[in-house]
Amino acid sequence: MDLGSNIAQLREHRGLSQASLAKDLHISQASLAMYETNKRKPNVEMLDTIADYFNVSTDYLLGRPEKKLSSEEQETKDLKKFLEDNLDNGMTFGDGKVTEEDRQKLEIALTQIFYRYHDEFKKRKEEKGGFKF
Repeated sequence: MDLGSNIAQLREHRGLSQASLAKDLHISQASLAMYETNKRKPNVEMLDTIADYFNVSTDYLLGRPEKKLSSEEQETKDLKKFLEDNLDNGMTFGDGKVTEEDRQKLEIALTQIFYRYHDEFKKRKEEKGGFKF
């Protein structure tokens, strides 16, 4: 299937109207309609936003065959997501500045936590779509 059909199918599967999905994506309903009818292609950022919204890959949206990740590749991807969610998104201390040295120490600590509790985090990911504490 093509990009527009995939977006429409995902939207309909969730029982969403075009207006509702457009609002969630912070775009106009007209833009979404053009995406779904392949009259316009979303930019890379919007493509990522749509993929994240539906918890699918951009390759899936584009109709490309999904390549299955090895368990090691999936674990690396999960760790990267975990670090992004817990380290890169607004972690501050005191005056709000975290030194590079402190950031590296935090990354090491979070990596150790990730591997120690990997199975629990994996279950949380499946239930809620993320790794946040």
